[in-house]
Amino acid sequence: MFITFEGGEGTGKTTIIKTISRRIEELGHKVITTREPGGSIVAEQIRNVILDPNNDSIKAHTEALLYAASRAQHIDEVIKPALEDERIVLCDRYLDSSLAYQGYARGLGYDYVLKVNDYATKFLPDLTFYIDLDPQIGLDRIVNRVQKDRLDLEEVSFHQLVRKGYLDLVNMYPKRIIVLDGTQTIEEIITIVLNKISEIL
Repeated sequence: MFITFEGGEGTGKTTIIKTISRRIEELGHKVITTREPGGSIVAEQIRNVILDPNNDSIKAHTEALLYAASRAQHIDEVIKPALEDERIVLCDRYLDSSLAYQGYARGLGYDYVLKVNDYATKFLPDLTFYIDLDPQIGLDRIVNRVQKDRLDLEEVSFHQLVRKGYLDLVNMYPKRIIVLDGTQTIEEIITIVLNKISEIL
């Protein structure tokens, strides 16, 4: 299974994925965790370009293309081989991030982002968990983060657009995307996710 986790900044995705991975392994399944942008050697180098706060001149379409390039490498090098090895892949962000951030918040449109990614790779997750949270709460959670990336530093109005984009996607892909209330505790969210994955397995 290929399972992705989506949400704005400060929603706790990384912590949740680590715990989910450990608990699924305890059930006897092979699991791999990865992230986007990044996940492979080349893709991580592209990640550094995209998220470097010094690269504030990157244009929206360039940003979308860089994400797609990173994703293409990531899929070929990490995700597909893991699935062929019968592993469960848990990924921190994927295509929905590009649709919400570049398609909606940057104003490129969903069609543009989908076409770019369709060229890069025709590969969708089996299941996506979207952690929904007021952007201001999420940004408040990461206020003391030592290293903030280029997207962390965007205005709250940008992150509000990202959230609207995600909620649009929930309506577009209701069978694939499961919405989780980000105001719940991490353990409450983990329990819901584990129950759903166990049900499918």
